[in-house]
Amino acid sequence: MSRAGPASPGRSGAALPLPLPLPLPGDRKREALSAGALLQPIIKDVGEIYSRLLDHRPVIQGEIRYFVKEFEEKRGLRELRVLENLKSTIFEANENILPKCEQSMHDNLNEVLKRLQASNNMIHRLQEREHEERKLQADKVMTDEENRIAHWESFMKEQQNKQAEVDEEHRKAMERLKEQYSEMEKELAKYVSF
Repeated sequence: MSRAGPASPGRSGAALPLPLPLPLPGDRKREALSAGALLQPIIKDVGEIYSRLLDHRPVIQGEIRYFVKEFEEKRGLRELRVLENLKSTIFEANENILPKCEQSMHDNLNEVLKRLQASNNMIHRLQEREHEERKLQADKVMTDEENRIAHWESFMKEQQNKQAEVDEEHRKAMERLKEQYSEMEKELAKYVSF
């Protein structure tokens, strides 16, 4: 290819970008390649500005390294010792204290359960006694009521009988008085006729 003319971008020999000829209708591919070559230095400059202004990773990594260094130097193995103490305390609680507590609770709960059962039995007996007493009282009240009704009926019959007797005596007394008065009238009539 020995043609003379402007070198296209991407080929060897062009150090500086050359002025572009006027685009022809079929030269769109060539135009896109030359525009990309012009934009590369701009993109590089924008990347540098972005990394200086907005990319904080290097600063943050330095802060992180400083924090870790301070944390490890000042605290040392203190947290590890605290965790070991907690581990031993938990192990001791699991091995010694917890079984003692379980045994104590088991013993005490059995005793409490026995007491509750005894109390429950006593209350049950008291309720049965109270129920029996109420039943006896109800039966006594019923028998007293029946006796009172029977006594009242006998009293009323007796009163009716006495009333009948009194009425009979009154009728007899009235008849006697009538007879007595009629005899007295007859005797008086005898004396009046004189």
